[in-house]
Amino acid sequence: MKLARTLFGAIAGITFAGMASAQSYPSKPIRLMVPFGGGASAVELTARLFAPKLGEMLGQSMYVENRAGANGMIGSEVIARAPADGYHLLYTTPSTHVTATFTSKQVPYDPVRDFTPISATVEPVSGIVVNPRFPINNVRELVDYAKANPGKLSYTSSGIGSVFHLTGELLNSAAGINLLHVPYKGSQQALTDTMTGEASMTLAAISGPMPFVKAGKLRMIAILESRRYAGLPDMPTVGETIPGFEKPASWFGFFGPANLPPPVVNRLHGEIVKMLALPDIRQKLDEAGLAVIGSTPAEFAALIKRGFEVYGKAFALSGIKPE
Repeated sequence: MKLARTLFGAIAGITFAGMASAQSYPSKPIRLMVPFGGGASAVELTARLFAPKLGEMLGQSMYVENRAGANGMIGSEVIARAPADGYHLLYTTPSTHVTATFTSKQVPYDPVRDFTPISATVEPVSGIVVNPRFPINNVRELVDYAKANPGKLSYTSSGIGSVFHLTGELLNSAAGINLLHVPYKGSQQALTDTMTGEASMTLAAISGPMPFVKAGKLRMIAILESRRYAGLPDMPTVGETIPGFEKPASWFGFFGPANLPPPVVNRLHGEIVKMLALPDIRQKLDEAGLAVIGSTPAEFAALIKRGFEVYGKAFALSGIKPE
């Protein structure tokens, strides 16, 4: 009986301490780690869009810290080893939490066990664009042309191992075609060569090609994501024509270290979802070609799990091995 009272008292103390912690959180500035270099990347721009707004909503400042290196693994490891108190957060992409396990033999953390998923916020909307003089207007025509001209149709991407390279491998597999991959060091030159006719088509985030599509210099034939994009409601997805096709997800999301207290996770998640619904935030995201996700922690964990499966298949098709 005495032991039972002691255990009850200990559990109650932990519970009340957790409640008190949640009620007082946050009581000091929050560090938001972006494990890539500063610049004009979409992940950097959204981090700096979200941080001041979230800080305002939480009642404390939130500041962005860039810690680049090892494809994002250095900054991610910093947060994996940080105290699980809600004052050390990570804002990253699948490159540190999914694809790193397929490209590196030495990932210095476990992307699942060493982190607490909070919310996947947005995903860059991507599509297939072709040269307007090319005789392809939709995915069905693309597949038919590729089958009628085996080995003669290529696609460009922003580099070997990029999400668009891997997406092309999955497209080949699902459609039973053989598009040849031509890697570039960045998306801009790939788009330029597609406009001039040096390349037939490219896979890219739509924020890059949209101005050229509107100017008639490129033609977009499909969205690569599983759902149509609200900003282009008449543009079909690849999956509407090729059942079974699934692009690897390219979310941007918030994590904390492992064992982040549930009340803190819930507070952060709740404010993130509210922030994503704000009209001024939505307008900026729409302008950048970013689709809102706003997942729950459980949904985010499932998204990551699915990512290992889809990326794993894509890497197997590509022949890329960890180094």
